[in-house]
Order: sequence, then structure tokens, then C-alpha cells
Amino acid sequence: MPSAQPPRVVFAMDPVHLPLLFPPPLMARLQKVAAIDPGLVVRDFAAPEAAAALAEAEVLITGWGCPRLDEEALAAAPRLRTVLHAAGSVRSLVGEALWERGVTVASAAAGNALPVAEYTLGMILLLGKDTFAHRERFRATHAQPSAAETVATGNLGRRVGIIGASRVGRRLLELLRPFDFAVSLYDPYVDAAEAAALGAEPRSLEDLLGDSDIVSLHAPDIPETYRMLDRDRLALIKDGGVLINTSRGALVDPVGLTEELVSGRLHAVLDVTEPEPLPADSPLYDLPNVFLTPHIAGSLGNELARLGSIVVDELTRFATGLPPVHEVRRADLARVA
Repeated sequence: MPSAQPPRVVFAMDPVHLPLLFPPPLMARLQKVAAIDPGLVVRDFAAPEAAAALAEAEVLITGWGCPRLDEEALAAAPRLRTVLHAAGSVRSLVGEALWERGVTVASAAAGNALPVAEYTLGMILLLGKDTFAHRERFRATHAQPSAAETVATGNLGRRVGIIGASRVGRRLLELLRPFDFAVSLYDPYVDAAEAAALGAEPRSLEDLLGDSDIVSLHAPDIPETYRMLDRDRLALIKDGGVLINTSRGALVDPVGLTEELVSGRLHAVLDVTEPEPLPADSPLYDLPNVFLTPHIAGSLGNELARLGSIVVDELTRFATGLPPVHEVRRADLARVA
């Protein structure tokens, strides 16, 4: 049942993110449904200045920079009932103590998936036109490409292999529908009927790697996916194939990938790497067949307000006694990032 009083809420994150997550219109919406001090942003649950607010807090709005919610943190917030995470994964944030207490958790990860899928779609379209190579040749020669240089260019019928029907993977599959791609999907939890409904042909991982022109990685970073693209599987990708990684660097063997890219056999778009960032002397910075970006595919700038909006919606539901739409359960962490 909803309370007669608005829920008491505390921000817990790096305060640098707050203005972008909750710009004035969103902050005004939030303050209509909650009792919250917008000037208090907790980064240390033991801080004396936060003690009084935490002691009364029913809801924590967390984000990047929030300390882990361990026994000590929970002791500071004895009335805590729900955590609303204005970011993506909660894996590093929540621990057994929180689940044991029965605190509900919701995340704005669904909102964070959208810009990642958009980034990936943009890269797929540009790669099909061989945009990056044409740009480099044009800068060097100032000449129009010859017919021979455009034989392999174009997106008509190009096969895109999606690894992982995650939130990002599913959104990307939606975005690919209007285009004339052939789309494959590998996900051990998706059967043939569901894959077809998503607009993709189900494949084994090995088959997908072997026949895709572009391989895009969207699996979660969990123990089962560590180094899922090892040397042997990277070798299955066809000569001239492209790997896009907007997931996590840990899913790919970094030594094997570097060897393939230095040889020139493969191309890559890497928004994430291992380590991150790469060492200053990494050859990947200067290879013409590698397009590196500094982990920008996820929500940045004005996109952060989408995450804040999801949290305000969830908080409104909490205040009126409704369950969260984007709840994360303990069992989910075995399969999601």
C-alpha cells in the first residue's frame, strides 16, 4: 500500500553525474513524489553529514561512483526498502546482504542499452560502405576510388552476426530490421522460434563466426563468457571480417585479437578493451584496420537524462504502491551484466 507521506529518498553516487541524470525538469518531477535533499549526494555511507538522511531513507537512488551496498552501508540505512540504479549493471553494487534483507532493486539498464545499440548500428552501416578505409585512402590520394576499390563495398545482403540477445542485442536487432542485411544470432538461451521473432537466423557460435561479414558482441560479462572469443574462435572469422565490441573487453582474448589485427587479417571497432584503456604503446592505436573509441557507446551527455527519467518513473510507481518495471532479481545476475 502507498504511504500517506512521500518516500524519503537519498542520492548515492559521484555528484558529477547528478545534473545530467536529473536536469531541472526531472528533478522537479522527482521532488513532487519524494522527500529528497537535492544537495545531498552520498559517496561514503559512514560520512557524519549523511547519517541523519540515511537513517530515514526508504529509497536510494544510486549511480556511477556509489559505494558497494554491503553490511556497513545497509546498517546506515535501516529503513531502506528499494534501490533505484540510474545506470546500467548493478553487479558491482549489490551484495548478499542486500538480497538477504529483501530490498528490491531496479536499474535503468534498459535505457542505457539504447545508445549502445544506436552506436553499433551506425558502425555497421559505415563498415558496410568501407567508410573508414575510403576515408584514409582519400586523405592520402585526394582521388576518387577506382572500381576495383569498391567491389566489396555495400550493405545489400551483408551478413551481420549478433552474439547475445541482451537488451542491447535485442534493440540492435530491432534497428537492423529496415535494412537489407542477413542477420544471424547466437544465444544459448534463445530458441529458433524466438530468434525468428527477433528477425534473425539462429546459429551456433562457430557457424556465426565463420559466415558473418560483421560480428557484433553483446553478451554479458559473466564467468561463462570470459574469453568466449579465444584464439581458436577468432580464427574462425573470415578474412577481412570485422569484430565490433561494445560489451566488455574480457569477452575477447586480447593477445589473440591483437595478433589478428596486427596481421591485417581482421578489422575491428572496439569501444571496450582489456585493459581499459589500452597501454600507451599498444599497436591498436595506430592500425588502419582498427577503430578505437574510449567507451562512449553507452549513455553520455544528454542521453543520461533518459536514465534519470526511468528512475523517476520507478520512484513514482514505488510511491503509489506499484512494483518496479525494471526490477533486477538475484537470480538475474547469473545471466545479465
